Amino acid sequence: MTERRYDPTTDEWVTFATHRQNRTYKPAEFCPLCPTLPGAEPTEIPYPSFEVVTFDNLFPSFSPHPPEPEVGTSELYPVAVAAGRCEVVVYSDDHSVTFADLLDDRVRMLVDVWADRTEVLGEEPTVAYVMPFENKGETVGTTLSHPHGQIYGYPEIPPRARRELQAAHSHRDRTGRCVHCDVVGFELRERRRVVAADRGWVAWVPFWARFPYEVHIAPVRHRSSLPELDDDEREGLAVMLATVARTYDRLWGFSLPYVMAFHQLPTDGDADDWRPLSHLHVEFAPPNRAPDRLKYLAGSELAGGAFVTDVAPERAASELRAARSGR
Repeated sequence: MTERRYDPTTDEWVTFATHRQNRTYKPAEFCPLCPTLPGAEPTEIPYPSFEVVTFDNLFPSFSPHPPEPEVGTSELYPVAVAAGRCEVVVYSDDHSVTFADLLDDRVRMLVDVWADRTEVLGEEPTVAYVMPFENKGETVGTTLSHPHGQIYGYPEIPPRARRELQAAHSHRDRTGRCVHCDVVGFELRERRRVVAADRGWVAWVPFWARFPYEVHIAPVRHRSSLPELDDDEREGLAVMLATVARTYDRLWGFSLPYVMAFHQLPTDGDADDWRPLSHLHVEFAPPNRAPDRLKYLAGSELAGGAFVTDVAPERAASELRAARSGR
């Protein structure tokens, strides 16, 4: 079964992709994302070496030619095909590294790949929003340890991105300004929560951080999507992404798990209307609240959607700055 079902109580769509129960799960000896070596069992990548590779996910949540839904639709319970795209992005042919270990030129290459795939997938009529993301570490559900991420081409703007755009619309109606431009400007002036600022980009712990060591990255100038970035801006983004990832690993002396996701301009027919409201940013959400303690999503978060955070953003930013500088 692969289909989308509408929840009339929240105005949200839920995707069912039951075939994903059979996807590769923590293989002990064989990695499907490693290079295919001469004489060895073939992997999903038919090359003996590579730099960056993208390909369609073999177990996609969304696909360009999805099957028809298995249940009927109704006025109360609409059902739709799970049209869209799901791609895998493999960062390196070295199984042992993580994103934080990549050389700067490789991260810069990834920025170009994410921008290119955003443009290509966004042109497809079934895709309304493109989100590159990475799930790093078993703690956040990663089932393949090879360094990789994913790109989802959603058939509609996903709920959290939609709420951000709606909030940006309200802010613009009140002030005439972009809310993220205001946030970035405030953080740069106050500096209490800034982790790093360089080459037109800033990384900071949000004033409202939902996760104890959450970090956001955004350009100082208003840019709505990855494809809009010029060469210098892409270089600056690559530097800031690498800085944050390496700072996380220095924080407590181990490779910190996280979810990293890009929020950017929708690609549907209303894209021009969203452009003044959409400020490209990257969100890092690590699950740890201490070296040996996790921030679990429990009753208030899962049932109420109301986050309760254990570490003050100002303290988290101070610790991250110290980790970045090696103190």
